[in-house]
Amino acid sequence: MKLIRFGAAALNQTPLAWDHNKANIVRAIEAARLDEISILCLPELCITGYGCEDAFHSHGTHELAVRMLSEIVPETAGMIVSVGLPLYFNKALYNAAALIADGKLAGFAAKRFLAGDGIHYEPRWFKPWDYDLRATIDIPVAGDTDVEVPIGDLFFDCGDVKIGFEICEDAWVAHRPGSQLALKGVDVILNPSASHFAFGKQAIRERFIIEGSRAFGVTYVYANLLGNEAGRIIYDGGAVIANGGALVAAGPRFSYRDFELTAATVDVDANRVAQARTGSYRPVVGDEGVEVAFDFPPRKPETPEAVPQAWECGGQLKEEEFCRAVALGLFDYLRKSHSNGFVVSLSGGADSTACAAVVALMVRFGIANLGRDGFLAKLSHIEGLSEAKSERDIIEQLLLCAYQSTENSGEVTRNAAESVASALGASFYELDVDPLFKGYVSLIEKTLGRQLDWQRDDVALQNIQARVRGPSIWMLTNIRGALLLATSNRSEAAVGYATMDGDTCGGLSPIAGIDKAFLRRWLRWLETSGPAELGAVPQLSAVNAQQPTAELRPPDANQTDEGDLMPYPLLDAIEGAAIRDKHTPLEVYLEMRAHFGDYSAEQLGVWVERFFKLWCRNQWKRERYAPSFHLDDKNLDPKTWCRFPILSGGYERELAEMHAYIKREEGGD
Repeated sequence: MKLIRFGAAALNQTPLAWDHNKANIVRAIEAARLDEISILCLPELCITGYGCEDAFHSHGTHELAVRMLSEIVPETAGMIVSVGLPLYFNKALYNAAALIADGKLAGFAAKRFLAGDGIHYEPRWFKPWDYDLRATIDIPVAGDTDVEVPIGDLFFDCGDVKIGFEICEDAWVAHRPGSQLALKGVDVILNPSASHFAFGKQAIRERFIIEGSRAFGVTYVYANLLGNEAGRIIYDGGAVIANGGALVAAGPRFSYRDFELTAATVDVDANRVAQARTGSYRPVVGDEGVEVAFDFPPRKPETPEAVPQAWECGGQLKEEEFCRAVALGLFDYLRKSHSNGFVVSLSGGADSTACAAVVALMVRFGIANLGRDGFLAKLSHIEGLSEAKSERDIIEQLLLCAYQSTENSGEVTRNAAESVASALGASFYELDVDPLFKGYVSLIEKTLGRQLDWQRDDVALQNIQARVRGPSIWMLTNIRGALLLATSNRSEAAVGYATMDGDTCGGLSPIAGIDKAFLRRWLRWLETSGPAELGAVPQLSAVNAQQPTAELRPPDANQTDEGDLMPYPLLDAIEGAAIRDKHTPLEVYLEMRAHFGDYSAEQLGVWVERFFKLWCRNQWKRERYAPSFHLDDKNLDPKTWCRFPILSGGYERELAEMHAYIKREEGGD
């Protein structure tokens, strides 16, 4: 047996935070050494951070990344460590993984397949490396002394153990580099990644890692980033080690720590024997790897077992992932922006309640993960927070909610807002902004020389009520030095059902990436059970019992969101077909007819047309939304995912074709 202890570290890095990133790397190496790990994989671009954007174009970024690498190299004595960084070579920038062995730089494996879809823009900054191409590069690693090391499509022969790389996207493509590495006889594939969170994505990762370990006959080590690195993207960590088609270790996800280390001791010889028995295996003879001197210490055998976190084993995985991802995203945004807490304009409805709830969960999850002292230490910049005695005291200082009423607000929403704030432990204020609303109405009436009424001035009278709530909530936010959370959801963003400078006020929009139907389901789950760290919040019944409403028209209008728009499940289905799947209005209509047959063809046609017209009319609003978290492939954020022109033809011809089809279908022409 050849027993080797492998490790993968998930790191919470920050773009261009050089000393912070280096400290996390060095601490992870030290922890791995204490755990007697011989081969350690660190995440992709962990020296610079993955989200440097166009700072990758700066020559200073490249130079400093190499300088930081030279400071990390001596820290690896007695170990083999891979570290990710951008590497400038021959007038091009490459996404590379440095392999360091026992305090010496062995070389660089360069990424072959760049992520260029969705939120990823790697081809903007990096060049892909060609298959089987190798070169050498001079790197300063000891003062002013340059060392010539190999770079390219490499594998490394380290003390009779062959190590190859698939860097993040390399493993997601059909023609994976691992298939060629397997023929070259590698024993280990390291996968340094920066793989963003999306619902259900961990199961996909584990499948290709496990299958890669089986098909390639290797030990497969996957390391990911952790936390809200740069503002929008959340990384869930979740390091994985697989061997010979079996999952042998899986690290925690959504941790609040600076790093999480996952380890397993594996018999490399067992994979070699399995490959020798495989009749279809056709090794390449004569393709030599980079020779690296390294002596692996003797190890005792163990029976590694990947134990999932308890919350991943229940029947509410999406609900659990949602609150843990958004809570971690808020926590990192709070501490990295050095803000003093969060403010929510709490309307008593579902959206603002969800925003307040995830802040409370942020505290509960953080304390459960780090302990009270560890949690407070990470927020030491907030004056007086360390004096908080209990979780409720911490929440009260970190979360302020305000209910802002006008003459059209009702007791139901007021009581719901107060009840929810009390249940969560938030500070709560009630502000009467009706005089401000009426003052603006009076001002404009005098200007125009006529009275405003709901028949002619409906939109203006609604919007000014939303907008008069902005200045006061911003003022409270500024006084506290806090972050104001905008409360619009993705369903509203799709059709522009939000008032700019009203409910879109805020520096961060945590739920703009999730649909209204799911938010309502999630709040019902919180009401009756919720995550273990919080438990049920029965006071949410006051919110969940209501029909969603903007509450901006007079009470006798019985205003509801679905009355203004369409049923939310239908809206979300149309959005998915039209925007995510890029289907035409007629195709969308036919899909809706198949799934929402209880509605008439005429009514469905009206709703499909309404969606497309509102979508085109309101792109400018989506351009102005505060930064939001990326949660799945339905994201509408034009800055990271879903591009659409601000001015367009509005699908006029396509909608005419849809109505012609409906007329023929209904009239039998």
